[in-house]
Amino acid sequence: MKNLCIHTITTKGWDFATACEAYSKAGITGISIWQDAIEQLSVQETRQILQDSNLEVVSYVRGGFFAHASATERAKAIDQNKQMIDEAAEISAPSLVLVCGADPGQSLERSRGQIRDGIEAIVPHAAQRGVKLSIEPLHPMYAGARSAINSMASANEMAEKIDSPWVGIAIDVYHVWWEPNLQNEIARCGNNNNLFAYHICDWKVPTEHLLLDRGLMGEGCIPIQQITNWVTEAGFNGYEEVEIFSTKYWEMDQQTWLNMIIMAYADLK
Repeated sequence: MKNLCIHTITTKGWDFATACEAYSKAGITGISIWQDAIEQLSVQETRQILQDSNLEVVSYVRGGFFAHASATERAKAIDQNKQMIDEAAEISAPSLVLVCGADPGQSLERSRGQIRDGIEAIVPHAAQRGVKLSIEPLHPMYAGARSAINSMASANEMAEKIDSPWVGIAIDVYHVWWEPNLQNEIARCGNNNNLFAYHICDWKVPTEHLLLDRGLMGEGCIPIQQITNWVTEAGFNGYEEVEIFSTKYWEMDQQTWLNMIIMAYADLK
């Protein structure tokens, strides 16, 4: 399980300490930490829990939300992202995942311009703290209010325009599996050294809720192994991060759920 990473949101039913202990006992070596999982803990407490469980922090989730019609809100978002960069650095997270945002009161083009401006504004701080910024393209169903970056092509274009070694892309199969030119866009990402992270789950058919009904790997229609091969061919050799939002699975016994994740991941190999 040396390449398996779990997002804390995936086992939402556990507090941070319980999740870390369970992951470690299961032989999992990577963890991606959502901000809400540690907001009640001090930095020292968080570090101690991680040290005791011998887990490597893969990423900190989630910054972004740069797009706003209001200049005041845009400035606020930049300040919030700088704070999240600081938090990431404090727990030795090498990357901050960015859900870039969108404002339904303005065009996607305008939102994309604000996203670029916002990311460029925080790059110097990210570089100073040693934290990379991972743009995560979201499925087009989220274009209205969550992200105006809705494909690998648009994420690649954004990262290439910013042109910083501190800015790259987090690929989540849930959001990009449908793209007709996905293999080439993944290769493009790798060729530019912009492939920072890789998230896995599945798309259930039918999907009962577009946010809170993600599937366990193998129970949906995403060609996960094929995409994984493309990611590997693009030069990525990092953790495969399981990120699943599911009311159904959160209501289960979380140890049973973790065991299911481990078995599903093993079946991919």
